[in-house]
Amino acid sequence: MTQNNKSRITVDIHNKSYTIVGEESASHVRLVASLVDQKMNEIQEANRHLDTTKLAVLTAVNTMNDYLKLKEDYAALLGSLKKKEDN
Repeated sequence: MTQNNKSRITVDIHNKSYTIVGEESASHVRLVASLVDQKMNEIQEANRHLDTTKLAVLTAVNTMNDYLKLKEDYAALLGSLKKKEDN
């Protein structure tokens, strides 16, 4: 089911099916979906009162926070490498 290098993959996240259309491999899309599902389940365990919308937003906020921290760490590592190369 490929059209213009895009494929459609159906995944389950938080007990709902979603069809993802993109250029990534099916295994990559499934991995991403699995990680989102795990993060949602982890957050729900600590916050049982959250409805699905609030749970999804909290998951997105947590994931973006993790992403920004990793991005900062990456920039710091690049800076360290540059310093070593300059010496």
